[in-house]
Amino acid sequence: MRSSEPTLHGKVALVTGAARGQGRAHALRLARDGADVVAIDICGSVSESITYPPANSEDLAETRRLVEETGRKVLAREVDIRDLAALQAVVADTVEQFGRLDVLVANAGVLSWARLFEMSEEQWDTVVDVNLNGTWRTVRAAVPAMIEAGNGGSIVIVSSSAGLKATPGNGHYSASKHGLVGLTNALALEVGEYGIRVNSIHPYSVDTPMIDPDAMMKLFAEYPSFLHSFPPVPYRPATRDGSDGRSGFMSPDEVADIVAWLASPASGSTTGNQIAVDAGALKY
Repeated sequence: MRSSEPTLHGKVALVTGAARGQGRAHALRLARDGADVVAIDICGSVSESITYPPANSEDLAETRRLVEETGRKVLAREVDIRDLAALQAVVADTVEQFGRLDVLVANAGVLSWARLFEMSEEQWDTVVDVNLNGTWRTVRAAVPAMIEAGNGGSIVIVSSSAGLKATPGNGHYSASKHGLVGLTNALALEVGEYGIRVNSIHPYSVDTPMIDPDAMMKLFAEYPSFLHSFPPVPYRPATRDGSDGRSGFMSPDEVADIVAWLASPASGSTTGNQIAVDAGALKY
């Protein structure tokens, strides 16, 4: 018989970029599946080159409240993933408070728009430093604690469809997300002996503030040929009430379903893989 116990009962999950969007959805889904949650976010501006509004302290407080509503414990901290010492302090506090760390969802990331040969150094450096270097720092802080705990675990690296295919107008973002594929695959080989699995997911067109439709439309208006590299989402499942409620974007909850599966024992033979969460868009 299958146990009725939540699939992540007794586990502890750390989620970066957890104040809103995909990060909040991941934190809530893992909590509903039984995990206590460590939710971190910078809660402020990363750079003036990032034009959409950043998450704030109130957003992270709301994530904390929603996790607590599930009955799970939560540790919420304002942390910049570019700061290794701050990340290591959060991991130390996690182990002190919860006694373990089992799941890491490296979700935090940023996006801006420009052609590669025209963007500023700040645009390039910010996106690469947050998305790639910040994810490495997150891994560097978390993995030793996971190994020391001796419980195995699961690491989910949130890349992007842009980590699997070229996308014009955000080549720095694409480069950073392709870099996460290399990080994922090498890390999977390095930590497999400790019972830790590592996989990357590659969402496409998720309804979060990062989409920044005004910036996208401005770019496409100036370079209409770029639009062909951003296909529509072909698969549109009906909503639970039987209607087709899809707006053209995927919901963060749909991505969280995949994260929860990768975090759970149900995906126990899956490591070193790249999983497209794109409703079929990459098949165009």
